[in-house]
Amino acid sequence: MSARILVVDDMDVNLRLLEARLNAEYYEVALARSGAEALAICASQAVDLVLLDVMMPNMDGYEVCRRLKRDPRTRHLPIVLITALNSPADRVTGLEAGADDFLTKPVRDLQLFSRVRSLTRLKLLTDELRVRAETTASLVSSNDLLLDLAGAGLGGKIFVVEDTLGMALRIGKLLRDEQEVGELPRGEAFLRSPDAESADLFVIDLAAETYDPLRLCSKIRSSDTLRQIPILLIADSADEMRVAKAMELGANDYLLTPIDRNELRARVRTQVKRRRYDESLRRSLRRTIELAVTDPLTGLSNRRFLETHLPKLIERAENDQRPLAVLIADIDHFKRINDGFGHDVGDAVLRQFAARVNEGLRASDLACRFGGEEFVVLMPDADERVARGVAERIRASTSDTLFQVGAEQHQVTVSVGYAVLRAGDDADSVLKRADRALYEAKRNGRNRIMTLAA
Repeated sequence: MSARILVVDDMDVNLRLLEARLNAEYYEVALARSGAEALAICASQAVDLVLLDVMMPNMDGYEVCRRLKRDPRTRHLPIVLITALNSPADRVTGLEAGADDFLTKPVRDLQLFSRVRSLTRLKLLTDELRVRAETTASLVSSNDLLLDLAGAGLGGKIFVVEDTLGMALRIGKLLRDEQEVGELPRGEAFLRSPDAESADLFVIDLAAETYDPLRLCSKIRSSDTLRQIPILLIADSADEMRVAKAMELGANDYLLTPIDRNELRARVRTQVKRRRYDESLRRSLRRTIELAVTDPLTGLSNRRFLETHLPKLIERAENDQRPLAVLIADIDHFKRINDGFGHDVGDAVLRQFAARVNEGLRASDLACRFGGEEFVVLMPDADERVARGVAERIRASTSDTLFQVGAEQHQVTVSVGYAVLRAGDDADSVLKRADRALYEAKRNGRNRIMTLAA
């Protein structure tokens, strides 16, 4: 996954070295030579991650970090401080300033890219939640929803996966005045524990002997109920390769032994705040959708939500230079179903069709009922190939399996038109192009997929 990374350093040689390393991994890089320039870039351009030097004239990295985290437009931007300072006190200062991580020069590629991949992956997921939450909040309230979601990171439920080394006891003593610390059983029993779902953070010791820590990280990230809970690793400095692997598998942060009490507390607070923030976004999203933007028959988002959300997706796609596709699906001869079998059967078909549409989507896609028997699917990061694949899954799942309504079965087909965002498109133009493609699918015999030639 690519991303746009801002590198901030007052020394040109440091800028160029980091730029070359990041470019070699296919990241897009922006450069700033002062704190003021960095703030201006973050306020005016799309940035996915900031690599920020601490020791700079006029405004040091700590102050830049504090200002970015105070600004509602940039407070959710991941920041990694990079400096020659190496004491635990320096790391704690950076973390308390709001930094997501702290790397010491010279930074090795393994350290750098494991952090970059982890934080940009998290930002992409959080951005999607933010866009949807901001959209729904704007429909039901004029308040700045996001200003109310951040917490202090205290009083979290921290679970240490038990081992024979007494790690839970040591962690508990270091955190007991700030967090609630408990133990969870290791192995498969851990995944089935009802306590695990209530966690704000898992702490996993990479030196554990009674279970495989890397496999446990993988199982957490593949679990429907636990995958959103952050993971903090405890690792030895000599175990660099396994740390990098764990970060690839989805771990959020790591702390090297010997454990510094203040650094542990700062890193735990950061992860608890992030967990609560993301969970608040999810709860808010669910609540506001239910109140304002859900179609009561199908449970999908309604046209009102679509018309508010699509312009935001287009703006983000243009800023990030990422693809976006829009799909319109219309049930063929739906009037015959209503007229021939009654509106209750028609409603049942609509509900079943909506469920089949959802089953064919990617996690980032959003289905909306546009009106009547017409549905729209918004597909962030979808090019022509991906959009056609989603469209074909919807078409096939509709026509290949009969719709069961009571004791009767009904053959239903759907026509689909889709369009991929072009330069200069707005919400109306991309929807109209998808709608014209849908018309062509109807005109050419129905139960088919069409898109207009470029």
